[in-house]
Amino acid sequence: MARAATNPAQVGAARRGGPPAFGCAAASGKLETCPHTASGERKPDHLGAAALSFPVFPAPPVASSLDVLMAEPTTPTRTLTLDSREEAVILFGPRDQYLRTIRDALGVRLVARGDMLQIDGPAEPAAQAERAFQQLRQVLRRHGKLTAEDVRTVLDVVRGGTERGAGGSVTMMESGRHLRPRTDGQGRYVEAMKANEMVICVGPAGTGKTYLAVGWAVSLLRSGQVKKIVLVRPAVEAGERLGFLPGDLAAKVNPYLRPLFDALNDIMEPEQVRRYMENDVIEIAPLAYMRGRTLNNSCIIMDEGQNATVAQTKMFLTRMGNNSRVVVTGDLTQTDLPKTIRSGLADAVHRLRDVEGLAIVYLDESDIVRNPLVSRIVKAYEDEPQRPKRPVG
Repeated sequence: MARAATNPAQVGAARRGGPPAFGCAAASGKLETCPHTASGERKPDHLGAAALSFPVFPAPPVASSLDVLMAEPTTPTRTLTLDSREEAVILFGPRDQYLRTIRDALGVRLVARGDMLQIDGPAEPAAQAERAFQQLRQVLRRHGKLTAEDVRTVLDVVRGGTERGAGGSVTMMESGRHLRPRTDGQGRYVEAMKANEMVICVGPAGTGKTYLAVGWAVSLLRSGQVKKIVLVRPAVEAGERLGFLPGDLAAKVNPYLRPLFDALNDIMEPEQVRRYMENDVIEIAPLAYMRGRTLNNSCIIMDEGQNATVAQTKMFLTRMGNNSRVVVTGDLTQTDLPKTIRSGLADAVHRLRDVEGLAIVYLDESDIVRNPLVSRIVKAYEDEPQRPKRPVG
């Protein structure tokens, strides 16, 4: 067995890449001359065995000021080649802020040299980091700039706990940006809409239930998978009586469907939305007017499903025709029905939980993508202990 070197000069020479103090064997197995022998021949050591060469530890190359290091040892390396140094400067952020944000969020080692970016780390975090940079490059190419919110959004997507593709684009918005799920729950929601003809999504306010459903409907319309979008909502006031509203049917139900219109106008050009409505490609209808219809080749969305009765929910779900998709969204904690009437959404999630081809997705406060304060408010209401009933008599 080869003898290890204990002389500091020998170890130092090996680490500098210089010749070791013993006779050395090359990686190919051939013997090389040792400069420490007068004749140049290999001489055995005092144990009678030829010493093997020490591994060479070349000094690490000097990195630029953009190097972001982690003390933890890493595994396989991924390398991204950027288009230019200008792209690298914007992508890495002011004073490498975006690099540090991604490093800290994913726990990887990032080394940037000019227009090259090296990613070291465990396989899954390294893959997430690579996906994050690729998505940020797409945003940069379209908008010419990046913001800290863009970086946070991309990180939310890649860290969603889902496989590649679950955080993919739902559709292209009117602004040119891609509509993507930002949480694990939203990723599951989008995957459910892709895999099932009917989806019921239950969750608190701000979780993107309606927005993602409308985005998915627009995606199906643009790709030619459906020919029509039907937007339905129960005409139930939130604790107020507004009386009779003026105008035709569309004008009367417009206030109730405004959240759906807001989503449509974000995703599509308002002028195009108006043309589609005139040509009956996009239809709005109160839930009460759906009875007796069969909707083929359509994507049908019922928003605020918690305000439909059991009979109305059954009627709506059975309007589904051939080659159609149905999405029902609602929040069971915000029911505006009289207390004596059972919510059709609450009934449906229990009654239909084992029906094949129908998916039920639950979102929670961790999926809220509005102001962070909304998440804390929702949690406060959900955690409120129930007050004991006062005794009668």
